[in-house]
Amino acid sequence: MRVKDLPPRERPRERLMTNGATALADRELLAVLLGSGFRGSSAMDLAAQVIQHCGDLDGLSRSEPHRLLAVPGVGPAKAARVAAAFHLVRRAQAEPERDRVASTSDLATIAAPLLRGHSRERLVVVVCDTRGAVLRRTVLTEGGADHTTVPVREIITAVLTSGGAAFGLAHNHPSGSLDPSDDDLTATMRVAEAADTVGLRFLDHLIVTDMSWRRIPTWSDALTGDQKP
Repeated sequence: MRVKDLPPRERPRERLMTNGATALADRELLAVLLGSGFRGSSAMDLAAQVIQHCGDLDGLSRSEPHRLLAVPGVGPAKAARVAAAFHLVRRAQAEPERDRVASTSDLATIAAPLLRGHSRERLVVVVCDTRGAVLRRTVLTEGGADHTTVPVREIITAVLTSGGAAFGLAHNHPSGSLDPSDDDLTATMRVAEAADTVGLRFLDHLIVTDMSWRRIPTWSDALTGDQKP
């Protein structure tokens, strides 16, 4: 039976989109990569033949494209697509582990290098995944010696377009003062509310100077009585 003849809820691609990749068997995942079958064989039939030809999934992961061409129905496009997918996995595994934000101190350590030693106020956004791994760290705005804007919409957009689930903010005070201004407090509240609205986790907003840093309190601190430094 061709994959397109299956009920939509049983097709590998639709099941992957609905239930996630972990819900699919090896041959189903490979069938999604292959995209189509060949002369009476469905994409899942072809996927099973490719895995059998290579011995197992580990053998497939280490196979060069020309080896896959020996399987009837696998042309250059399919062979290249499969080889490229496994090579991307190896590259990802070889990359050094990303920085992680597990505490306010971690956020300060990651953001401070972009803020210290600058004569103008800057706003840094640190975007993280659900486990706290840093996906992006960037200077979003730069203003004058004693102010910079905190554009809530741009902050949320930057997090969402980076695929983030959580984020933290930090800005510098070139004057050396760690005291938050009224604008700092108001902006922090607005960002926290916006993050909550779209389902993002707002980690913290910090003031960073050349010598130290300080956390800006949010509305949740007032509710919980939390007064972390």
